[in-house]
Amino acid sequence: MAKEIVKEEILKEVFKATPHLLKFPVGRMWIDYDKDADVLYISFKRPQKATDSEMLKNGILVRYKGKQVVGLTILKASKRK
Repeated sequence: MAKEIVKEEILKEVFKATPHLLKFPVGRMWIDYDKDADVLYISFKRPQKATDSEMLKNGILVRYKGKQVVGLTILKASKRK
């Protein structure tokens, strides 16, 4: 029974995130989370091989290859809503 409850909770969270993920300008992405550092990495290319990056005021690092955005690094990810 406990496994079913966990699965339901996870599915609810995935369903909440789905409309937001569909707004990204790419059809494929890779997501990695470093729990110790509390950093979420979202890559739009594999391998991304960024050539430049820009730190935004909100603590999000935008990674570029030329003028194309190839990924995002979200600091303090678990603290965001």
